[in-house]
Amino acid sequence: MEEDLLRKNLTLIKSVAARADIEIILAFKAFALWRTFPLFREYIAHTTASSVYEARLAFEEFGSKAHTYSPAYTEADFPQLMRCSSHITFNSLAQFRRFYPMTIEEGSGISCGIRINPEYSEVETELYNPCAPGTRFGITADLLPERLPQGLNGFHCHCHCESSSYQLERTLVHIERKFARWFPQIKWLNLGGGHLMTRKDYDVEHLISLLHGLHARHPHLHIILEPGSAFTWQTGVLASEVVDVVESRGIRTAILNVSFTCHMPDCLEMPYQPAVRGAVTGNDGRGHTYRLGGNSCLSGDYMGDWSFDHELCIGERIVFEDMIHYTTVKTNMFNGIHHPGIALWTHDGAAKLLRQFAYEDYRDRMD
Repeated sequence: MEEDLLRKNLTLIKSVAARADIEIILAFKAFALWRTFPLFREYIAHTTASSVYEARLAFEEFGSKAHTYSPAYTEADFPQLMRCSSHITFNSLAQFRRFYPMTIEEGSGISCGIRINPEYSEVETELYNPCAPGTRFGITADLLPERLPQGLNGFHCHCHCESSSYQLERTLVHIERKFARWFPQIKWLNLGGGHLMTRKDYDVEHLISLLHGLHARHPHLHIILEPGSAFTWQTGVLASEVVDVVESRGIRTAILNVSFTCHMPDCLEMPYQPAVRGAVTGNDGRGHTYRLGGNSCLSGDYMGDWSFDHELCIGERIVFEDMIHYTTVKTNMFNGIHHPGIALWTHDGAAKLLRQFAYEDYRDRMD
């Protein structure tokens, strides 16, 4: 991860928040590398959590209470969540009625909200579409009472994934059409994540104009965005090496010392094909086309094809671009595959090793 690139993203995000008069917070589900939190705290004040562990990380390592949302809370977890949260969003009215009294009894001062489902999303991959038919996320407008329960202070809506400001614009039409009649009863509106404002082609000025319009229509509402990928977009790489090259039925596979299923699971789940430095996607006809395979025993631990301008050799460095967001938070040790070390390329040009993994990390997971 490169500090200068991270600071560039953080500077833009802080500027958007100030110019649009909103709050932008970091979603831990995309990035939670706590050793970098001192950098983040220079630009933002809060984070969002989806579990007890994430909420504790916010409170204990980021230094502020979390905006917490989970599809469901339990009696065992809720006291800890209250200790570590400033906002708690419930997925259903049943959960709100069950746990809201606990926030009152403890005098926590927690601001409670409900997740809403506008039944509209432009996310094409169903795996990542929170508004897909039959979704378990949020409450539809027809199920809300005309008078919200006492203590319900906010709405939370999440229906974007690496989306543009124009997708947000179209989404707001549906949110306001279905839920604006309740806006006078709430204090805040959290528009969730997926706002990829640090992407090169993102129209930041349109986003700011859009949010100014939302403020003008509902001036009492505190607006919150909680992107994940936007914070660490294009800030670092995953470097690997070719361990072997094998061929079967005309398909050449370069086997690497990293794994898609262990280190880049979104590539298989989404699926999407990451950029590889010095290569082009697909077969460009030059005869140097390879499938890239991970070093686990999962048959599907591969992606392809990429074309290079030369034959790959054993020990050659293969660099996957933009591999910071949704990677370290999802890595696993299936097969006991060794994790890559994590380093920060600092502003003064030094590589600061943040974490190195060893056998003990695998062994302790198996306890």
